[in-house]
Amino acid sequence: MHHDTPLLTTLVLGLGLAYLFGILAHRCKLPPLVGYLAAGIFVGPFTPGLMANQELATELAEIGVILLMFGVGLHFSVKDLMSVKKIAVPGAIVQIAIATLMGMGLAHLMGWPWGQGLVFGLALSVASTVVLLKALQKHDVEDTEQGRIAIGWLIVEDLAMVLALVLLPALAGLLGGISSANSVGIGELVLLTLAKVGAFVAFMLIIGRRVIPWILEKTVWTGSRELFRLGVLAIALGVAYGASHLFGVSFALGAFFAGMVLAESEFSHRAAEESLPLRDAFAVLFFVSVGMLFDPSIILKHPYALVGTVLVIVIGKSLAAWGIVRAYGYNSSTASTIAASLAQIGEFSFILATLGMSLGLLNQDANALIIAGALISILLNPLLFSILLRQTTQERIKNESL
Repeated sequence: MHHDTPLLTTLVLGLGLAYLFGILAHRCKLPPLVGYLAAGIFVGPFTPGLMANQELATELAEIGVILLMFGVGLHFSVKDLMSVKKIAVPGAIVQIAIATLMGMGLAHLMGWPWGQGLVFGLALSVASTVVLLKALQKHDVEDTEQGRIAIGWLIVEDLAMVLALVLLPALAGLLGGISSANSVGIGELVLLTLAKVGAFVAFMLIIGRRVIPWILEKTVWTGSRELFRLGVLAIALGVAYGASHLFGVSFALGAFFAGMVLAESEFSHRAAEESLPLRDAFAVLFFVSVGMLFDPSIILKHPYALVGTVLVIVIGKSLAAWGIVRAYGYNSSTASTIAASLAQIGEFSFILATLGMSLGLLNQDANALIIAGALISILLNPLLFSILLRQTTQERIKNESL
């Protein structure tokens, strides 16, 4: 008997093909993320053959966004940021500004409105957490000064993007997208949005930081690993849902603060460990859903724009970061490590692009360029990292021999 099961079909296609393409990517010594995006392209509406339900994939991907942001919050460390704040905070802000302006310049050449250019530029300015951490671990620099600066830099980028996710819906009308302001002016809407965010942050810092650890402490007393895992998942999804429906802020911000509050408790490492399998599974569906939005015809339709996008990500961001680090008096080895670490884009770019499309601030071509830019930059990143580190190692050996 035939059963119409679009949810099951979407899960089977999404996870099954992501696994197969992920294995292929791994065999080619590429990050599995490349395989997940390729799986999405394979089952997307722009390629012939199998097709998954895009609406269901988008809803499942929302859970992926929540769990990804929860993970970012769990790993957010004020201590790590403070240890490198003198370089990471101003450096990341200046680099984001430079990359965003370069993206806006490219958008201007494409004839896009400035609001779309702003979202496009922001999407090109932020590096992938997953790719950056993997690269640092592979080259054994995660616990060095260079690694700490890169991670601190990434934290500032993530915080800047969280702020962008909060403000974009309020500013959409001003930027030329779908306005949520009816009789309320833009200024009042921004103030109202910030007030809602402030109320939510206050609620989490005053009540959440007491209630969430208390809930997990009571759960630990049961001795059930299953209940603890369920509790962590319920907190992540529940806080995100409550943040959206009670305070009017995004799922992403709610999940980030749920993770950040939990990071201060003694259960943070266990919570991260227990939530990892589910987070990974739904994050995979998020990347698959992003791949489904990619139109491969962009390669032939706008080849020069694609080259420009890749140059902004791989060359423009790298040079900006290298120059900033050197300007702060660090050696070329540190500057090269930071530059190579940031020469790619990933999950936050996709989250921002997805929001931009929903707000009418980003068209299909811009989204396709972001995805293509991410794929190419992630493919090139290991090579760039190896070249820059090899050069700096040779320079160091040469200097030591003099």
